Amino acid sequence: MTDEGKQKQMTQEFPQPPRAGEFSELVRKRLDDVRSSGGTRETVTVDWNGQPLHCEVIEYPIESLYYNPGTHRIRAQRSHRPARDAALDRDPWDGESQGYLQFLLQADPADPDRRDPDFDKLKESLQQFGQNDPGLITHHGILVNGNTRTVALRELGQQTMRVGVLPESFTWADINSVELSLQLRRDHRRDYSYINRLLAMEEQASLGRTPEAIAKDFRIRVSTYQQERWILGTIRELIGRSKSGGGAGLRLVDFEDHQEKLKELHRAYEKLASVEPDSADVLRELRMTAIILGFAKTDVRHIDERFRDQYLSRTIPAELSEPAAEQVAVTVPGLSGVTLPGPSSAVSAARAINDKVLRAKAAVGAGGSLVPEQERREAQEVFEGVKEAFDKAIDAAGRDARLKKRKQMAPARLADACADIDQTVIELVQARASRSLDEEAFDEAVLKLRESLRKLAQQAGRGTGTPGDGVAWLLEAVALEAS
Repeated sequence: MTDEGKQKQMTQEFPQPPRAGEFSELVRKRLDDVRSSGGTRETVTVDWNGQPLHCEVIEYPIESLYYNPGTHRIRAQRSHRPARDAALDRDPWDGESQGYLQFLLQADPADPDRRDPDFDKLKESLQQFGQNDPGLITHHGILVNGNTRTVALRELGQQTMRVGVLPESFTWADINSVELSLQLRRDHRRDYSYINRLLAMEEQASLGRTPEAIAKDFRIRVSTYQQERWILGTIRELIGRSKSGGGAGLRLVDFEDHQEKLKELHRAYEKLASVEPDSADVLRELRMTAIILGFAKTDVRHIDERFRDQYLSRTIPAELSEPAAEQVAVTVPGLSGVTLPGPSSAVSAARAINDKVLRAKAAVGAGGSLVPEQERREAQEVFEGVKEAFDKAIDAAGRDARLKKRKQMAPARLADACADIDQTVIELVQARASRSLDEEAFDEAVLKLRESLRKLAQQAGRGTGTPGDGVAWLLEAVALEAS
């Protein structure tokens, strides 16, 4: 499914499931039984459009529950197997489609082929303590909250589940709103994965809500919301660029493990873009390349706007260091004769490297039906070749950064000491004014300062034929004091 199709899916109205009337009648009977039984009735309270909604709880057969095809929890992971995702779009209530949802609900968000350890913890908790909180369903037996718990209870062989029932009049927009409000409670047991949170924010924006309102719901600052939207936009752009003629491309789930690296990239990009837009674009392309290649956060930090010219140009394979095209002007549609400068040669070169890595990564991860084996092997060679080049370049950049840090460490320490002495002057004046100065302790501290200055002068004078004004003063002062 295309990214555009995924965005349309956000507000999709799903058809009624099979046996909807039968399940709806079962729900009514169970509600009637609860109301006529007397005593205290259990309810679950949800937020609906800012107002509390109290839903009565019933005991409902697990075999009559449908997983929610529109759940935010696994929206990004659905693209893990494109054929099954497409089948789920065609018929979300089919046995195969429901089985795919069940598979994803117990899978690791970053690698759906692995079982999520958090799911097993949830299952163990249910087995040991039972169901603490009720789930939530529609009148047709569609799960709004408790999809993952239902998977665990089914594996445990449970026959029924306690669920609250939403009003029969609820639309899919109401259902999505309630599910999101439940997820954003601080006490929720199992959070959405990072990409699914980004998709949930995007969905809210598509409904016309303001950034301020969305940020408030997600309990973040507006600036953080804007950052998340930038990150998702960048991810979608890279997914589009990763697709080659065969149709293989990266998926949203491929970016699940890169949250902190993407946030650091945004901060570095915004800081640089305000003064050097082209350099910021180079930085974005090269850091995204390193992220796709799988480098750690501490490695990615060594990549700045000068990384390509200073380090990568020495290590990149010849076939990826082809001359960049000249800057091409871009015509503004609808404005005759008006043009804007195109991307610079440095941006184009960095983008070309990134595009090759994106397509290679997509081809390596694609199924055999999409990419021939020979093409996959060639893509693997490209990917490994670029990764080796980046590894060597990052290592060189890291060495230079460590050397620079060592060079700056002594001056930085001395600058801190000067700041401390300046503060000491202020506190000395205050202490004398209040007649609270400990004269003996102060005198002892000054003697320690004299000894420290002697040691500093001894080291500063070594190997310095023509010392600067500062070092010359220090040597002269210490020599004068010693005479």
